[in-house]
Amino acid sequence: MTDAAQITGKIADKLRALLPRAHAPYSGVQVACAVQGADGTTHLGVNVENAAYPQGLCAEASAIAAAVTGGTAALTRVYLASSLPGPIWPCGGCRQKIFEFAAEGCEVVSLGADGAVERQTIEQLLPLGFRLDPARVRRA
Repeated sequence: MTDAAQITGKIADKLRALLPRAHAPYSGVQVACAVQGADGTTHLGVNVENAAYPQGLCAEASAIAAAVTGGTAALTRVYLASSLPGPIWPCGGCRQKIFEFAAEGCEVVSLGADGAVERQTIEQLLPLGFRLDPARVRRA
């Protein structure tokens, strides 16, 4: 087993253990996410649904918020696992969130409950994505 496969296996085990912590009473779909920072740290998150649907939080957004709170500024890898049988990919809004914090070539790894592992870069998942330069944003 390669180092990458061992790391992916360990992360997959952590995410599968986190799935029951997701709050998904409406969709029934539990999602867990781990984001790795360029600094080597890993931050975790789960989806948290809300009766006011737009107020729910995707697992990716939850993990990114934990990373930002912990001081991580750039992401190099994002892992996803869910209670669904096959691989899953981030929704459009989460693709933009990942893109905004991603180092170039940031890999998104989908871990299927059936053991399948699929990988795409964030640039593949969000072609022509955009970032704003905070230093150039006009402030009143």
